Amino acid sequence: MTTLEKAKLWLTDSFDQETKNTIQNWIDTNSDELEDSFYKELEFGTGGMRGIMGVGTNRLNKYTLGQATQGLANYLHQQFPNQEIKVAIAYDVRHNSKEFGKVCADVLTANGIKVLLFKQHRPTPELSFTVRDKKCNAGIVLTASHNPPEYNGYKVYWDDGAQIVPPNDDAIIKEVYSVKFDEIKFAGNDDLIEWIGEKQDQVYIDACMENSLYQDIGRDNLNIVFTSIHGTTYATVPQALRKAGFKKIDLVTEQMIPSGNFPTVESPNPEEPAALEMAMDLARITNGDIVIGTDPDGDRLGIAVRNLDGEIQLLNGNQTNTILTYYILDQWKKAGKITGKEFIGSTIVTSDIFYEIAKKFGVDCKVGLTGFKWIGKMIRDFEGKEKFICGGEESFGFMTGDFVRDKDSCGSILLACEIAAVCKAQGKTMYQYMIEIYKDLGMYYEGLVNVVKKGRTGAEEINQMMMDFRNNPVKELAGSKVTEVKDFQEQTSLNLIENKKSVMDDIPKSNVLSYYTEDGTKVCIRPSGTEPKIKFYVSVKDSVASDQEFKEKVIVLEEKIQKIKGDLKL
Repeated sequence: MTTLEKAKLWLTDSFDQETKNTIQNWIDTNSDELEDSFYKELEFGTGGMRGIMGVGTNRLNKYTLGQATQGLANYLHQQFPNQEIKVAIAYDVRHNSKEFGKVCADVLTANGIKVLLFKQHRPTPELSFTVRDKKCNAGIVLTASHNPPEYNGYKVYWDDGAQIVPPNDDAIIKEVYSVKFDEIKFAGNDDLIEWIGEKQDQVYIDACMENSLYQDIGRDNLNIVFTSIHGTTYATVPQALRKAGFKKIDLVTEQMIPSGNFPTVESPNPEEPAALEMAMDLARITNGDIVIGTDPDGDRLGIAVRNLDGEIQLLNGNQTNTILTYYILDQWKKAGKITGKEFIGSTIVTSDIFYEIAKKFGVDCKVGLTGFKWIGKMIRDFEGKEKFICGGEESFGFMTGDFVRDKDSCGSILLACEIAAVCKAQGKTMYQYMIEIYKDLGMYYEGLVNVVKKGRTGAEEINQMMMDFRNNPVKELAGSKVTEVKDFQEQTSLNLIENKKSVMDDIPKSNVLSYYTEDGTKVCIRPSGTEPKIKFYVSVKDSVASDQEFKEKVIVLEEKIQKIKGDLKL
């Protein structure tokens, strides 16, 4: 079917007049918008979908959301026959999120499903928590995380509070694609909606405190600067910090105003130093010890602390997670809670230091594909057999305990502030605590390269790049021979020293490649599942014996990463 033929299907009575007028205008003017909006269907992937808002099959709108929700409703009725079915729905600050949330609620209630709908925008981890807390069968959150303002998205959670994984994800996808637009039930029943809000916030905050706090030391003496970067955590994080006893909290007031335009930043992504610039400026005025920012849906967190020169410096995700994980396991060990049947969770693109941390404290480190849904799956798979302690991934996500089954900035922030407070009471900084860990376990240093390729041609270029790296592996990185190539799409590991290939089927298939070298360097390559990017994750390592040597090794390892980028022709 041609793009024009697809578009003309949207000129029927199943669609509203405004939609039809827009499409007819594109056809009449031979607009380029027609091609980009209809050349494909917006992919409903294994966790949901994300895309630019607008008219068409390749856009997020009432009809693509309605199709997804109708498919979900059909599947829920199959899985829970003759039961009252409940679904929780939350949404972030993005344009149309609240309206999209009501569209999803209407489709569900039109199918006889009860909906717990948040009255105002709330963080994604609170939705994950609420699914379990309220014993829901599923959950939906409307968010595009840290994507640009023109994007929105739709994520589905199952009854354990984690994002959908096999076999439910594939089964839901089949149901979604089998729904015709004229089969979507949009006429909702408001009698089946239960509105939730502030009361649920308190239950969630209490759970964050219970699962994230260990030592009540120095909380009234820590200078905190926090920004929600116009996102959802304005409603939860300041409350949680105050309830936990932190007294000195300075808020970036301009950025505590929720807005889908994100007017004070180019990108609302706490991975980028520019997103925390206003918060770091405030910390310089207030003598802040720790700066914290969250993304629009409140699952990721960025942390900046005082470095060895006393300057505010943003930690990368691996550094933050190293500090949090080491501290938690240290507390568990001191409390005698480690029995050998515990584990932490990580991902294939995250630093290998987490294997070292797990080994030191006598727990297992389980590794899955990129995305917290796979850590959620670990928890479910081993529930009753092994105890999950914490988990994280390099993209600024972390979770403490299993009360939330997704990355959770609120609990992670409470934990980070406790560590900073304890360190300050001991006369050191969180940054120095990190260096102490590296002295103990070895210094790991990471770099991330994002190559942006937009549109249809961009997607083709990314596919070609992956084919080239797969079919013609790099032989050397920064002067060190590549010894192993793991291909998670083919589920094979190639030992280049012995020229021997082995099967690697303990992790599901994914379009990811990993290179390993003789000196411990690791490079992972993967197309982003949510943005028009191909990502290169570079991890190098060395030993370090002192604070001064750490400063010197940062320069050496940064130069090494630059050489690796050159070898990859980036």
